[in-house]
Amino acid sequence: MSTEIRPFRIDIPQADLDDLQERLTRTRWAEELPPGPGEEKEQTGPVPPGWEYGVPLSYVRRLVERWRDGYDWRAWEAKINSYPQFTTEIDGQTVHFLHVRSPEPGATPLILTHGWPNTVVEYLDLIGPLTDPRAHGGDPADAFHVVVPSIPGFGFSGPTRERGWNRHRVARAWAELMRRLGYERYGAHGNDAGALISPEVGRVAPEQVIGVHVTQLFSFPSGDPAEFEGLSAEDMAMLAFLQAFNAEMSAFAQLQATKPQNLAHALADSPAGQLAWIGQLLGEAVDPDVVLTNATIYWLTNTSASSARLYYEDNHIEHPAEPTAAPTGLAAFAYDFKPVRRFAERDHANIVSWNEFERGSHWAAHDAPDLLIGDLRRFFGGLR
Repeated sequence: MSTEIRPFRIDIPQADLDDLQERLTRTRWAEELPPGPGEEKEQTGPVPPGWEYGVPLSYVRRLVERWRDGYDWRAWEAKINSYPQFTTEIDGQTVHFLHVRSPEPGATPLILTHGWPNTVVEYLDLIGPLTDPRAHGGDPADAFHVVVPSIPGFGFSGPTRERGWNRHRVARAWAELMRRLGYERYGAHGNDAGALISPEVGRVAPEQVIGVHVTQLFSFPSGDPAEFEGLSAEDMAMLAFLQAFNAEMSAFAQLQATKPQNLAHALADSPAGQLAWIGQLLGEAVDPDVVLTNATIYWLTNTSASSARLYYEDNHIEHPAEPTAAPTGLAAFAYDFKPVRRFAERDHANIVSWNEFERGSHWAAHDAPDLLIGDLRRFFGGLR
């Protein structure tokens, strides 16, 4: 196996873009029921009004029409290419990553792991403020060298080639990637799937990882009634929101964790279908062109099936019973599900920072980047 790190640049053949355009012009729209009486109500739970049956036709049609008539992939390609990109082979798998070194010599290395159905696009707007705070009105002492990899099976890392790419294997790959880049001490941050992977990086590389910062801690009660004794009303409300999410919004996770290939054939053949599938989670909280850029990346790399397999692989392994030990920080945003600290501390034994914010969603890097950047600076500033 080669350990060479090779420069990479996105250069999509025009024929692939022409094919996408032609498919979009032939979109066959799904039918749906007319709006119900609750459509105009304010959102009170995890399901937006008008989305009760799933992603509405109005959302898909609007974005497909922009994708076809107004969206500029080449501009986004150039934006991503404005950052240094590389590929390397780790454990038999191509790993694509952005690597942006700070101009500040004392910067802290930081690996940022995206979620599903996002890509490295999740962190593009954080790179400048994190690597060069001096140029963005910040303190140069808060600078980071930033590494943003594409999870194996996602985007420009390409489809996975064999079974077993679960969160633990990805974490081992990240530890090897940071070793190859020459980083002996570094931090790890993650959102969504990245919030599952990043704590495992701290587990597999305890001497190197100075801290783990996440936007979710996926720690849930076991079902024993005794676990609920003494919980506050706020904690019970958090659990009720989680229960509602699992009851009404988790169909994608169930499918991808059990039979990911069932839907993969449709997604590989229909860009509108691909857009709708990722739109169920990115939704209205994310700028439409960011949604379209992620959809374009999944489409062009044909990684809908392999990205979904991460859920399957994680669902078919035994996870370590011991809690993680790395210093851990949580930034919990307003329109996201929040963990109950009692359960989080059972799975993560060294939580040293816990901050909750009054705005921002599950995709805080997109809709509350200032809050996320500030929390990253504070957390790692105390660990340098």
